[in-house]
Amino acid sequence: MRVLDLSSGDVVLDRRLGFAEAMAKAGDYAAAAELMAETLLEAPTWAAGWMLLGDWRCEAGDLDAAAEAWGRLAVLDAEGIFGAGLKLASIGRAVPEPAPAYVEALFDDYAPRFDAALVQRLGYETPQALAALIRVVRPGPRFATVLDLGCGTGLMGAELRAHAGLLVGVDLSEAMLALARKKQIYDRLVRGELLDWLAGLDALAGLVTASDVLNYTGALPPILTAVKARLSQSGLFAFSLETHDGDDALRLGPSLRFSHHPDMAALAAEAAGFRVLARRTHVLRKDRGEPVAGELFVLENPA
Repeated sequence: MRVLDLSSGDVVLDRRLGFAEAMAKAGDYAAAAELMAETLLEAPTWAAGWMLLGDWRCEAGDLDAAAEAWGRLAVLDAEGIFGAGLKLASIGRAVPEPAPAYVEALFDDYAPRFDAALVQRLGYETPQALAALIRVVRPGPRFATVLDLGCGTGLMGAELRAHAGLLVGVDLSEAMLALARKKQIYDRLVRGELLDWLAGLDALAGLVTASDVLNYTGALPPILTAVKARLSQSGLFAFSLETHDGDDALRLGPSLRFSHHPDMAALAAEAAGFRVLARRTHVLRKDRGEPVAGELFVLENPA
């Protein structure tokens, strides 16, 4: 597991971090950034410190200074667990690309409070809505094999269990998978990156799902191609997308999640050889108290 440790390893410097965090929590991002910049003079290799400095400079509206801090972070954090590339891309200073190490670390850290936070505080009901849409499209017998991409702790799996013969979940985060194992929902759980894992499969599935997952994987064509290769004829691919109503197919927001234009997503699905069977707008969850706009899709691999 990858742990997002913000500590500098020095008690005095960590105390200053606490003061800076209090300033940021009170909304004084400029003061928090100033204190962190002074602190980093004594700890120039503190990766998490550079991340926070960039975050607070960004919140204060100083994007050039934020980019400078995140640039230092990118050098210090070679693995990319703090998401420097995504942060730079979110302010137009880099090309937006998926960051699996960042996603893995994010959810390893989030895992212990994931279910309670997502379901109870953020109103997350996407698995239920996606499963209901699947049943509308295909109300018949169970699917022999179901692949749940980005399965997390098993919230989607719980909705699929009664409709699956073999249920397989895959996720980047070992901490999330550990929680899923305790629920005993899946027949098999695998830690892996989605595209690599799909490419290594031999068997075909009747249903592939991705609930609240593709907002971390970037452009749709690679995942559409990979899933289609693993679907049986007339197999279904059901997924959710965060959406926007702009002019571009893909956007990276301040949340460091990708959103898609729903009509362009449908065109991408058709270009990949799918038939769009169903689309439904859906509020995915709340983020900072605001609803996150989304759309549910069910695609078919034509016979």
